Amino acid sequence: MTKTKRIFAGVLAALMMTFALVGCSSTATTDTQSTGTASTAATQDTAGKEKIENKTFSIGVCQLVQHDALDAATKGFQDKLTELLGEGNVTFDVQNAQGDSANCTTICNQFVSGNVDLIMANATPALQAAYTATETIPVLGTSVTDYGTALDIKDWTGHSGSNVSGTCDLAPLDKQAEMLHELFPDKKTVGLLYCSAEANSKYQIDTITPYLTAYDYEVKEYTFSDSNDIAAVVTTACDECEVLYVPTDNTAASNTGIIDNIAAAKNIPIVAGEESICAGCGIATLSIDYYDLGTATAEMAYEILVNDAKVGEMDVRYAPATTKKYDAARCEALGITVPEDYVAIETASEE
Repeated sequence: MTKTKRIFAGVLAALMMTFALVGCSSTATTDTQSTGTASTAATQDTAGKEKIENKTFSIGVCQLVQHDALDAATKGFQDKLTELLGEGNVTFDVQNAQGDSANCTTICNQFVSGNVDLIMANATPALQAAYTATETIPVLGTSVTDYGTALDIKDWTGHSGSNVSGTCDLAPLDKQAEMLHELFPDKKTVGLLYCSAEANSKYQIDTITPYLTAYDYEVKEYTFSDSNDIAAVVTTACDECEVLYVPTDNTAASNTGIIDNIAAAKNIPIVAGEESICAGCGIATLSIDYYDLGTATAEMAYEILVNDAKVGEMDVRYAPATTKKYDAARCEALGITVPEDYVAIETASEE
């Protein structure tokens, strides 16, 4: 072997040894890190179990009003959190504000005075009341359309930076507009019907309007301030429009019977922002599952109560999936045929 070849071989051998040592070092470091991570997780798990065993958590639930969607969210929250914490380790004080924002304030102040461990605020006015009532007790919202609007945070980044987070019930508004156009491509006028007192309803209307106008619809807004003027407003909307859109709106959800009676008599179809409104007065909706939304909120609560997650750093979570649904009886009455990918809403008699 020449001198040059011997030198080259020596250099090559040295390099191979170096790579081998680096590989061993890297493997050892990874093993150490993995062991450390597993150890930390095991410690947190043990600490969490001890925390659950040694305490009964008190949860205050403020629900704005009784209707199917909010009821399902509250039930999903209670069921899942009881499953996660265990029977006997959690108590719920569920209060219904009967649709009155002032009652939400009273209820949330009572929760604060009672020093509950967490407040679950079901619907936007409940969230706003809880947010105002305390800066220290964790607050999780559910059935809230837009947290930036609800909390008056202009530069919303997905988390509040305060003691508030939660889950959002907004189905994509561009997809809702697309669905309305899919069902009524030949209609000319769309009436947007909502409660002016609900900030998140206004947010939905402002967001969906450009999507609807892009389909060349003439869009008109019709607002009611509370249940007292719904009948008059709905009558006007039905007289002036060919189809109505009702967003996720708690006042509308509590008064679907009034809306349905007027719209049905005038043969005006309604596309709704969520399933319970659709079941009460609509023909179709892009639906989320409110029970699942409640369970997602419960999972966030568990992270806060047991694993000390910082609520202000938790991003708001959204419904995992949407489904096109329709009310078979109203569609038949109005002679509307829906595409095959729509799912019929189950009626009380079918459940």
